[in-house]
Amino acid sequence: GYEGHGGGNHAARGSGDGQWRDGKHIPGPPNPRVERELFGTADDPSKQHTGINFEKYDDIPVEASGRDVPEPVHQFTTPPLDEHLCRNIEMARYKVPTPVQKYSIPIVMGGRDLMACAQTGSGKTGGFLFPILSQAFIHGPSAVPANAAGQFGRQRKAYPTSLILAPTRELVSQIYDEARKFSYRSWVRPCVVYGGADIGSQLRQIERGCDLLVATPGRLVDLIERGRISLCNIKYLVLDEADRMLDMGFEPQIRRIVEGEDMPSVADRQTLMFSATFPRDIQMLARDFLKDYVFLSVGRVGSTSENITQKVEFVEDIDKRSVLLDILHTHAGGLTLIFVETKRMADSLSDFLINQSFPATSIHGDRTQRERERALEFFRNGRCPILVATAVAARGLDIPNVTHVINYDLPTDVDDYVHRIGRTGRAGNTGIATAFFNRGNRGIVRELIDLLKEANQEIPPFLEAIARESSFGGGGRGGRSRPGGGRGNANRDFRKFGGGGFGGSGGGGGGFSNPQQGGFSNYGGQSQGGSNYGGGGYGGGYGNGGGYGNPGGAGAQSSWW
Repeated sequence: GYEGHGGGNHAARGSGDGQWRDGKHIPGPPNPRVERELFGTADDPSKQHTGINFEKYDDIPVEASGRDVPEPVHQFTTPPLDEHLCRNIEMARYKVPTPVQKYSIPIVMGGRDLMACAQTGSGKTGGFLFPILSQAFIHGPSAVPANAAGQFGRQRKAYPTSLILAPTRELVSQIYDEARKFSYRSWVRPCVVYGGADIGSQLRQIERGCDLLVATPGRLVDLIERGRISLCNIKYLVLDEADRMLDMGFEPQIRRIVEGEDMPSVADRQTLMFSATFPRDIQMLARDFLKDYVFLSVGRVGSTSENITQKVEFVEDIDKRSVLLDILHTHAGGLTLIFVETKRMADSLSDFLINQSFPATSIHGDRTQRERERALEFFRNGRCPILVATAVAARGLDIPNVTHVINYDLPTDVDDYVHRIGRTGRAGNTGIATAFFNRGNRGIVRELIDLLKEANQEIPPFLEAIARESSFGGGGRGGRSRPGGGRGNANRDFRKFGGGGFGGSGGGGGGFSNPQQGGFSNYGGQSQGGSNYGGGGYGGGYGNGGGYGNPGGAGAQSSWW
């Protein structure tokens, strides 16, 4: 919300005490204590930004498609970025933009919508925060609706101009920390809300001013229902880790927030979506939420970074503890992240390691928010350099300097494996990922081999042998089915590939032509008005047939949600 009416004088107390006065941004005075908290000192490892491999980033291929894609930028300069933002970027010791930032900055500054497929650790948080904050510093606050004044000048309801949705409390907290850093000494007041924490303190924070809101979908719906947040002033909507939000079942809440409340329509806001993969449900969301967007694919999306050395060891369940101890003795130093399948295992393994004199801690869904934050803090600052985690911590956590990720229990879905090992090798640093594999994991053996080949990694002979066994024994894969069989087609701009159609009424015009996945056609039966989805249809079938089809004209909306 904004103090005063009509966007006149605007002071954001606390974020750095800048002001917007008479159409100008007046940054506040420096605050050494806040500066230390936000930016750390140059030798603080938890404030890492540059790795030894940053130059290698420039080799990552970037593909941008869409109408009139702006030229990428190669430096943080004014213009296009606001001068005050450039100073904060410099204080954070960011030297050059990452590939995703080089493209996203001019795309967003140019007023375009964006759908970006970018691997974790690619700098995507800066990719959306830099242009959004820059525009805010240049153009100032929006006017609050005339009927919004509360008693005594304090508004009960907040009217943020930017909304960033992300799936987990860890990720929203992390984005909020970055937003505080880059909005330091400005008029912009960032806020964060998430479930599982005291709503009272979050409400008090919002009342003190909320220009940029970072939220998990569930808690945001709760605050909208309480009448404490209005979305009518939103200029920028960001969906971060959109694939993860859908995996977690947040689609109804997201659609309600974007389509069912007072948020401006697609035409009257800018929308940015970031996703590590681009499956069909994400394409549908992009079709509904974005207009004339630029599609950005950074690196081989859905693949892993070559900054990570991947090792797969054959280890029976009964031997895992002793092999783990050997590895920890050999690779002393740095931060080690160990992934297990269950909460019980997380606790028992960290207890076992502590008994073996290894400083370990654990993080999983049953720990309170305070315990999780404390465990993460101890891990980040090196007091407990070994963190045992369940999948709740696997995505979006940017813990700098993780040197080793160990998949003690491999997941059943290779996408989850990609996200887990993405905790290391971030920001251009190098890392090691070790996986314990046995016949219980044969469901992902073929895709694991494909992944290792793609990242130019060594493939142990036992993996090839188990893959051959599985192909005779019909092992099949666990986890979510992904239409399309092989990896690597989930990062293409589906608008560029033409073809048959999803089979709107009755017969199934193309369907997912992939025998491996059982070949769905006629997805969802008769659509309203019998139209194919959007006229032209999506067609060609994903997988081994066509590619992703072009939605064609707008057409009658069909009803298969």
